[in-house]
Amino acid sequence: MIVMANKVKKKRNKQYRGVDAAMTKPAVTRISAANRSKFGQWWFERKRILKPVLITAAIVVGITWLIFELVRIANQ
Repeated sequence: MIVMANKVKKKRNKQYRGVDAAMTKPAVTRISAANRSKFGQWWFERKRILKPVLITAAIVVGITWLIFELVRIANQ
């Protein structure tokens, strides 16, 4: 009895470009040119990270202040 190994099917690596093929949208690279101050440029580069951090810090400070005032009023 002869046992044959399963033949591995070759994978297609060429894109299908027929009529019903999915349309690929061109990649859009947006470049903005602006004259910014040193701080303005620093903020522009880091605001994606810093905005949520600053908002969270402001909320924590606000809640801490409210708790402090509540304790101060309760102790009077």
